[in-house]
Amino acid sequence: MPFVSTGSAIPSCPAPIGATGEVLLGHGSGGKLTAQLIERRILPAFQNAALAALDDQAIVPFLGPRLAFTTDSYVVTPIFFPGGDIGELAVNGTVNDLAMGGAAPLYLSLAFILEEGFPLADLDRVIASIRRSAERAGVAIVTGDTKVVDRGKGDKIFINTAGVGIPMQGTRLGSSEVKPGDAILLSGTIGDHGVAILSVREGLELEGDVRSDTAPLHGLTKAMLAASRDIHAMRDPTRGGLAATLVEIASRRRLGIEVDEASIPMRDGVKGACEILGLDPLLLANEGKLVAFVPEESAGRVLEAMRRDPLGRDAARIGRVTAERPGTVVLSTRLGRERIVDLPAGAQLPRIC
Repeated sequence: MPFVSTGSAIPSCPAPIGATGEVLLGHGSGGKLTAQLIERRILPAFQNAALAALDDQAIVPFLGPRLAFTTDSYVVTPIFFPGGDIGELAVNGTVNDLAMGGAAPLYLSLAFILEEGFPLADLDRVIASIRRSAERAGVAIVTGDTKVVDRGKGDKIFINTAGVGIPMQGTRLGSSEVKPGDAILLSGTIGDHGVAILSVREGLELEGDVRSDTAPLHGLTKAMLAASRDIHAMRDPTRGGLAATLVEIASRRRLGIEVDEASIPMRDGVKGACEILGLDPLLLANEGKLVAFVPEESAGRVLEAMRRDPLGRDAARIGRVTAERPGTVVLSTRLGRERIVDLPAGAQLPRIC
């Protein structure tokens, strides 16, 4: 991923401290501080079985059929970037959280927090993008809200969305279902969204056309589940990247995970940017990829189904779940060595989604 910098040097981000009386930027990174915030403050206040699963969505009883329900907020900067914008990101991200539970998305809510002075032309552009993305995903935006804060008290536009959908009958997806022996499948190249945001934010010229991978994944998940209902879990590796997804599963389920670095698909532009800037591609955000944990006997069929879908054409088997070294993710590097994959306290790139 070679590039030439046309802007200022990338600012260093001070390492967050663990003991603090204030919210830090690192609390929104998807790393260790985020986990601490959730586990020590949020979960104890709202204890229930659906929330305790800590999946991308909650599957709850609802007048007979089960209901999938999720919510998310978007504060990405810049709000327009190669391959997408904050509006498209909000729709696709919410749709994908439902899709990871095997649900067909139906309805979204949409709430704007706008800063005084935000250009109406930019708002119109975001709204048009939301409309196109919702139409593409086949979802209806059925309720919403708008608030405006004083100039200087926000940053252009923040978006909150919630989504509901109906899980496919006969499926039971979730991190609690992951078992030793599961194959780990990845739907495509990693790091595209993170590097696309970085290129705009820091004024970088990258070799190749590196664009955000934001896309709705429910069509892909439907094809995967048609190939096999035995899939144990699916996750979209957004904040914190592939590393966060794998470490979360390993640590919470007390399982070992082994991953082969050479099998992880990555674009040349992303590789080059990571090499020159010293970034770990496993930690870079993705917005149109998924990781699936699939029983060995079904892995081949599911992988073939993924590769037949345009959003899974670069899908690969990247590793397996084991009972050895519980709570640990081990990466076999291209140099034939092993390294433990862990999460930083803060973020390589804050405000990535």
